[in-house]
Amino acid sequence: MNNTFGRGLKQGLSVTWMLGKIMFPVTLIVTILQYTPILPWFIKLIAPVMQLIGLPGEAAMPLVLGNFINLYAAIGAIVSFEFTVKEVFIMAMMLSFSHNLLVESAVASRVGVSWWLIIGVRVGLALISAILINLFWNGGSEQAQYGLISANEVVLTSWGDIILNGLTTALFAILQIAIIIFPLMIATQYFREKGWLEKLSKAFAPFTRFLGMKENTSFTLVTGLTIGLAIGAGVMIQAVREDNVSHKDMVLALIFLVSCHAVVEDTVVFIPLGIPVWPLLVIRIFAAVILTMVVAFIWNRMENRRRRELRYEH
Repeated sequence: MNNTFGRGLKQGLSVTWMLGKIMFPVTLIVTILQYTPILPWFIKLIAPVMQLIGLPGEAAMPLVLGNFINLYAAIGAIVSFEFTVKEVFIMAMMLSFSHNLLVESAVASRVGVSWWLIIGVRVGLALISAILINLFWNGGSEQAQYGLISANEVVLTSWGDIILNGLTTALFAILQIAIIIFPLMIATQYFREKGWLEKLSKAFAPFTRFLGMKENTSFTLVTGLTIGLAIGAGVMIQAVREDNVSHKDMVLALIFLVSCHAVVEDTVVFIPLGIPVWPLLVIRIFAAVILTMVVAFIWNRMENRRRRELRYEH
């Protein structure tokens, strides 16, 4: 048992180190950038585009902060302005698909899928959902009520304070990941060595087969759905080493998770904004399932055609 615990700790250290090498510099740079003219310039640049998806120019601020930093930064920006329920819902839907892009996409790309493809899928889903909501939802014209939350902007005046804040934020982000990763890796090791991981995979086998994947991807999907994309990708990398997950299943699982991950946290966080949150959850899951099934179908067709061509050649 002690050996199992030790192997779990070793895996936890390995995954945390892998994630930390990506998260620390990205988080540090982005945190510092928000106190420079670069982010305000970028926000001003894309503000005119907001009208195309039914949003005012002020919506650029939470969308940029959400994509460059995290959902909580975006929510802090949302409550700084007066938006309608429809406008807040559109932003929440977009941010559900596309948030913390640099960190999460960089980590997820470690499984062998193009970083730009991951960003493209997430941003594409965000834009498509915004356009469809703007076109087909005629309600939500009343002003959104933000409940008890309020904007909390940190005012830093010197570069020393800004850099220190960036370092603190980056280190705290890694600490948060480590607090989750270590017990998760230890539990995974116990599950694997006791045979429970195989039973869990079989329990979720119908769902993974429905999406076009083998059952040994189940644990990765469950982890990403409940905890998040970055940690899900870390578990996925470990699963490739330990459980012989194929490249195809790894890519399909990643496509599902970039569309739909941390479904509880990423949904509940929008409740204080006074919008209906169940549609956020349903739309994300539906989009992830459809997108993954379409990619799996195309992939299978291409594999079958390649096999037929090889048979004809021989």
